[in-house]
Amino acid sequence: MRKISMRSLVLVFGFVLVSFVWGLPSQAADAPPSDGKTLLAQYTRIEPKMSASQFGIPINLVSSEEGNTSRAEIYSVLDYPFERVRDAIMLPSSWCDISLLHINVKACTFKQAKDAWLLTMYTGRKYYQAPEDAHELTYVFKTVAAKPDYLSLLLTAEDGPLSTKDYRIVLQAVPLGADKTLLHLSYRFSYGFFGRVAMKTYFGTIGSGKIGFSVVGTDDAGKPEYVGGTKGAIERNVVRYFYAIQTHVEMAKYPADQRFEKSIERWYELTDRHKKQLFELKREEYVSNKRKEYQNQLMLQKKLDG
Repeated sequence: MRKISMRSLVLVFGFVLVSFVWGLPSQAADAPPSDGKTLLAQYTRIEPKMSASQFGIPINLVSSEEGNTSRAEIYSVLDYPFERVRDAIMLPSSWCDISLLHINVKACTFKQAKDAWLLTMYTGRKYYQAPEDAHELTYVFKTVAAKPDYLSLLLTAEDGPLSTKDYRIVLQAVPLGADKTLLHLSYRFSYGFFGRVAMKTYFGTIGSGKIGFSVVGTDDAGKPEYVGGTKGAIERNVVRYFYAIQTHVEMAKYPADQRFEKSIERWYELTDRHKKQLFELKREEYVSNKRKEYQNQLMLQKKLDG
C-alpha cells in the first residue's frame, strides 16, 4: 500500500475519494426521496439566498461539521430544461467525464458488477500523474429515481483513506418551469481519530492559507473573512464538482468529438473566477495535464470493455 503524504491529504475532501466497495454501506438505508416534492419545498425556503449569491448564478452553498461527520451541499438553478440536465448526468459514463475535469482526478472508469455500477477514480495531486501513480478508489453508483420530472442519484462507499468512512453523495434535479432546472448536490463523510489528527496537522501547516466560500466574519478593514479548515476544503471541492456538472450539461450541445476540449476550457474559466479559493494551476498547465489524463482514461476504459 502506498504511503499517503500529508500534502495529499486534501484529496480526502474531494467527493470522488472513497475506498474499495462492492455493496451499499449501512447508510444506504437512508436513501434520498423518490420524488421531488421535498427538493421543491426547500427551494421555496432558500430562493432569496440563492438570488443574492456571490457566484453570479443562483446558488446556495452550506457546509457543516457535526461530531466526526463533515458535510457540504449546493442548491443551484441551471438555465437548461430538465430533460437536458437529466440526460447529461444520469449515466455512470457521464460521471467519469464530469469527474475528470476536477484538478485532482487523473482518470475514471465505470463497469457493472452484479446489480450495481462501480465508478473507479484515480485521484492524486494537482500535477499530472499516470493512473498507476494515483490512488485507486471506487464508488457504488445507484439511480434512485429517473422520472419525467425528477432525477435522484446516490453514490456511496464505506471506507476511505486516513480512517475516513461512510461517504455519501446525493444529486437531485427537478424542473423549474419549461427551461430551468433546480439542482441539489450533497456530499458528506465521517472520519476516525487518525483522520482527525491528519486533517488538523495539514490545516495547521501547508493547508493553513486555504479558504472556502462561506463568510465567517470581517477583518479590521471590514473585508470578509472566509471559512477555512475542513469546511473550507469541502466547500472548494463541492464547488469544483458543481462547475464540472454545469460544464458537462453545457457541452452537450456540441458534437461528441469536440466536447472534451471545450469542457476543459470551460471548467477552467468557471473556476478561475474564484482565484482566492480555487486557483491551483495556470490554464496552460491544467489543459496540458487533462489532455494526457483523458488519453489515459480512454485506455483504461478500453481495457475494461475488452
